[in-house]
Amino acid sequence: MTKIFFKNKFSALGLACCGVATALTASVALTSCSDFLDKEPDDRVELSTEDQVVMLLTASYPDANYGWFCELSSDNIMDLNAEHYPIDGDAAQNLTHYNLGSSGRQDDEAYRFEPVKSSTSSDTPGGLWSSYYITINSVNEALAAIDQLVAEGSAMTNKLTAAKGEALLIRSYCHFVLVNVFSQAYKTEELSKQDIGIPYITEVINTVDDSYSRSNVTDTYKKIIADLEEGLKCISDINYEKPKYHFNENAAHAYACRVYLFHHQWQDAIEQANMVLGTDKAQLLPKLFDYAPLDDCSYLDDFANVWQNPNEWSNLMLIDTYSTIFRKSRYRYEQGGMRARAIYFHNAPMWRRWVGNPAAFVSGLFGSRDYGFCPGWIGEQFQYSDKVAGIGYAHTFRREFTATELLLERAEAKINTGDLAGASEDLCTYHESTMNFSEKSKETYAAQNGMLPLTDDMIKDWFAKETKDNYNCFDDWDFLKNMDPNWVISADAVPYMNCVNYWRRYETNFTGKRFFDLKRWGMEYYHVYGTNTSTGVQNDTIRMTWNDPRRALEIPQDAIAAGMEPSQPASLTTDTTSHVKPASMTIDELIMK
Repeated sequence: MTKIFFKNKFSALGLACCGVATALTASVALTSCSDFLDKEPDDRVELSTEDQVVMLLTASYPDANYGWFCELSSDNIMDLNAEHYPIDGDAAQNLTHYNLGSSGRQDDEAYRFEPVKSSTSSDTPGGLWSSYYITINSVNEALAAIDQLVAEGSAMTNKLTAAKGEALLIRSYCHFVLVNVFSQAYKTEELSKQDIGIPYITEVINTVDDSYSRSNVTDTYKKIIADLEEGLKCISDINYEKPKYHFNENAAHAYACRVYLFHHQWQDAIEQANMVLGTDKAQLLPKLFDYAPLDDCSYLDDFANVWQNPNEWSNLMLIDTYSTIFRKSRYRYEQGGMRARAIYFHNAPMWRRWVGNPAAFVSGLFGSRDYGFCPGWIGEQFQYSDKVAGIGYAHTFRREFTATELLLERAEAKINTGDLAGASEDLCTYHESTMNFSEKSKETYAAQNGMLPLTDDMIKDWFAKETKDNYNCFDDWDFLKNMDPNWVISADAVPYMNCVNYWRRYETNFTGKRFFDLKRWGMEYYHVYGTNTSTGVQNDTIRMTWNDPRRALEIPQDAIAAGMEPSQPASLTTDTTSHVKPASMTIDELIMK
């Protein structure tokens, strides 16, 4: 039998004791730090049956959320204290600014691409690091228990096989997120050997003096893919009545598609997406998100319940996180100004006047037109610990894998194989799904906005190059060659990549995945922040080049103090002032480039 045991500190990973007690089931209560340390080793939890292994995996998903700090690191969020134009393109185009406070100093640090030192909460890099490595250690316990059970004569049953697959997929997924946050994006096998990776932990951590190498991005991806492919061989849905909260078969294939896409294995990505979506367009639309139930929603909780519904076919896997991302988005750093205009509010051939994307309005946008917006899919689900006192825990369910996002990932992979007709069909089907309203809403929005279906001709025309209405288009995608010298998007394919960029920015909004896209595509962007002075507002602009070391977020300070190699050069920890503001460009022109 295997016993769960953790030393009081994982020195090399910088994890403190309160975060490392693994829950076996809801009935095995987590103790306080002092209680835990007071126990003798013989009081450790034993894993002696396959049911206990399955129950351990049930409690072994990460509870931190990378959405907020990755959004702050992307081009989706702006500083409302900096000078900016209004969201409404029909309003007077006068620069304005506010004097707002942030939800915490950690937001200031993240927005300015500084190491986040002031907090290690669930919505920070430090919280993510701890939560994900705790999860990794937990699934390593499960894998060790499976090996021990088999060694002691237990049969490798279908239940144990499925548990092994789930554990390997969780381990792979956690390292995949960690490497995309704390390292540079994958480039090529040779180029990525020069970029620092993250510790890939495959053994149970039970000592305080182990040292863990970060290796490189190439090596990290090899291990991610090895776990992924072994997990795919084993995964099944037999262990759970509610598989949407676990790595089920569809979620496993969707995850595989994402990994292969990021690793430039285009055909493999397409094949994995086909395992979920199929190849028949007639059967595809019902698998995409159904907006009709949103008709009956009035409040944030209502919208959150629809978006995060496990019975919605498109939701392939949900992860419960402790997160206040919705609250954090109501302060200084928001999706306002030209950021909101780029994502929601602009003219387009799919609607015939200057207005927001109809799907965004139906889905539930919250905020004011001056201060910014956030979508209903990040709404909280609050768990009261004391209703009288009004206290408890804020949960946000991450829709980590969806059929709708998977369709866009398949479209991108098809573009890179030269299948532009197939990519066009996927992109047009995606847009069709954003009009998958109730008949009542279709009548309303069709009358108000002149909604039209997206066509291949529209893609070739409106997405052909950068325009004043479409801020997500490029005249060419030659910047991809910085990431991979052989990564070429032909002139014919440029409109389709622009369309992918356009829809992915909307679809992944407030999930943090926009930051991953900016990194893996090598896109340059800017952050502008304002400082109020006695003479007015002073704007500073940070330029994020394709190879800026700060694209790899810094690991927690306690991990560095324990001896782990930092993500960024030492000079960046004291000097993060690579600011630039071309004199010929206004603030908003600059940040939209």
